Amino acid sequence: EVNPVASGGSSVQAGGSLTLSCATTGFTYSTYCLGWFRQAPGKEREGVAALDSEGLTTYADAVKGRFTISQDNIKNTIYLRMNSLQPEDTAMYYCAAGAWCHILRLDMLPPDYQYKHWGQGTQVTVSS
Repeated sequence: EVNPVASGGSSVQAGGSLTLSCATTGFTYSTYCLGWFRQAPGKEREGVAALDSEGLTTYADAVKGRFTISQDNIKNTIYLRMNSLQPEDTAMYYCAAGAWCHILRLDMLPPDYQYKHWGQGTQVTVSS
């Protein structure tokens, strides 16, 4: 059973940085997408960043240039480095994994239905 586990959420001041981690133990597909999503109170869940097994990455416009998604294959862990955090980045952040998934366009995040394994969230709160 693949059960992504996200961690690293915290409360920070605007302009600060955080790195989220997501352990993907048991997810051993050779073709895959790994992604970060977030959901703010009263808002729909939105994609934040994704990477695929080819090494491609893509980001939501709102976080481009500030967030970086990366992967440690040995540790079976993905990361989301978040710089220049703003109050509008406040949300519950989730990680997800999907098999047989590719990033087809660098300006478009893979659709949610590509992800079959979702972890619990980790809260990020940015104060002004």
